[in-house]
Amino acid sequence: MPESSLQTVFKLRDYQQDAVEATLTHFRNSDQPAVIVLPTGAGKSLVIAELAKLARRKILVLAHVKELIEQNHNKYLSYGLEGGLYSAGLKQKQSHHQVTFASVQSVARNLQDFATEHSLVIIDECHRISDDENSQYQKIFSQLREFNPQLKLLGLTATPYRMGMGWIYRYHYRGFCRSSEPRPFEHCIYELPLQYMIKRGFLTPPTMIDAPIAQYDFSALNPNRFGNYAETEVNQLLVSHPRVTRAICEQIIELATNRQGVMVFAATVKHAQEVCSYLPAHETVLITGSTANSERDTLIRLFKQKKIKYLVNVAVLTTGFDAPHVDFIAILRPTQSVSLFQQIVGRGLRLAEGKQNCLVMDYAGNGFDLFAPEVGQPKPDSSSVPVQVFCPACEFANIFWGKTDEEGNILEHFGRRCQGTVMLENDSKKPGSKTPDKKIQCEFRFRFKECPQCNAENDIAARNCHQCDHAIIDPDDQLKAALKLKDARVIRCAGMSMIETKQKLKVTYHDEQGEELSELFDMQNPKQRKRFNDLFGRRFQQSTQPKVFKTLEAVLAVIDQFTAPDFVVARKSGQFWRVQERIFDYQGNYRKANQL
Repeated sequence: MPESSLQTVFKLRDYQQDAVEATLTHFRNSDQPAVIVLPTGAGKSLVIAELAKLARRKILVLAHVKELIEQNHNKYLSYGLEGGLYSAGLKQKQSHHQVTFASVQSVARNLQDFATEHSLVIIDECHRISDDENSQYQKIFSQLREFNPQLKLLGLTATPYRMGMGWIYRYHYRGFCRSSEPRPFEHCIYELPLQYMIKRGFLTPPTMIDAPIAQYDFSALNPNRFGNYAETEVNQLLVSHPRVTRAICEQIIELATNRQGVMVFAATVKHAQEVCSYLPAHETVLITGSTANSERDTLIRLFKQKKIKYLVNVAVLTTGFDAPHVDFIAILRPTQSVSLFQQIVGRGLRLAEGKQNCLVMDYAGNGFDLFAPEVGQPKPDSSSVPVQVFCPACEFANIFWGKTDEEGNILEHFGRRCQGTVMLENDSKKPGSKTPDKKIQCEFRFRFKECPQCNAENDIAARNCHQCDHAIIDPDDQLKAALKLKDARVIRCAGMSMIETKQKLKVTYHDEQGEELSELFDMQNPKQRKRFNDLFGRRFQQSTQPKVFKTLEAVLAVIDQFTAPDFVVARKSGQFWRVQERIFDYQGNYRKANQL
């Protein structure tokens, strides 16, 4: 095929070219691992092929299923280039090419075949990477770094988060931080929203219906840290609701009348077999993890040829499966994984002739927002909503869980640290150097524990100071020790009041039973004024507007905007109680005031 014809057929879309350029720019300046986020159907394989074509040194392209490996390899070959395949599932073991498309499992089992220098590893569906040093991915990376310490890692995914971990990267190129902790990838260098693809006609719009005729209630089951449920528990629940399964299948048949292809995601093998018994036998097939490869390939081919209408599966076909005619997704399995939910729905979003939309029916009540998934800190309770909180230090607009009144005013928020990023200037950088200044997370904390040694602010769960490494007493240990003392008093602070008495500020802490502890601050005394500001001025308006108060009058004018501690500990001093500790932002085993 002439070169001009190839360029016409495989001309990258604007966003694909942007993703390629973002990659080249990043790795010219950095060796830190990076991730590109593209929705299902956005053409990740074309981006991979373009990057592989531009490479001048040896690179490795990894995927976890043979369908993706073959798809990525074929796109590369269609450029008129040669690339190797290394996959037991595809019965190939070629590692001598400049570009090798390989199975994670096969490479991890045959590391001796990759005992050579590679400049870049591209990982498709990179949200599968864990931080476990003994995982197959990490073993491969360690091996390749022995031959090239500057090895570059690039991940591609539609869902950059993982159950038990949250976001898989730390810093986003738009200037915010996803995690304070190490992650498999340091930077997200390009992201394309799902909404963008749908609005511009690159993907089929999903039609999500929240009112199915019947629905399973999996709320009594407890998922593991990966968002999955125990098969025996799920089966026990489903067996007790046979009428629900029958009603669901009857509705699926009714709604599928004018649909081309239906994918049903069942909870367990036993459940899938029951589902199949209610669907038209001559139009239904079942694929599970134990289905033989040859049989699986045959069934998938029949489905793609539209000779089969209903494709029921269990824990397979969520990634690497491409059947554009699918226009009905029925979800009959529970999951706490946003990533899995989006991957499932993504099976029906590719374009196809005569396809107007993709119907999505969630019969398991998973309740995820496809366009704005809730990732990160778990929702504190059912009344919590996302609220926008500006950082007083860098002015970044954070989105935290919080509570609002009927008019939308923020009553409280549960954010800990600003998610914004700031540039750390490199003083040692030579004039004219292209090395960028380092980007770090903003240090401002909305909730914090103060180090007793150096007064540095630490995360409320910290055990050692991040600045001087001094041990920070656990609040539970602090409360437990105080409760054992006969001359100590601990109250759960349900509220706080401030009044003037003898030209001093009297702060009174109230518990649920009406008991009180109080202390005085002389705002004319520099040391006491500083202590008040460290305790209360720094946390003014839930730390969203820290202020330094210089006069008693200034404090009394805004007494309803100070944050009260959760616990107050006092020790007996003569006939009086002297406040020793005020515990703010408490998270632990003891009940706080006004909690059930």
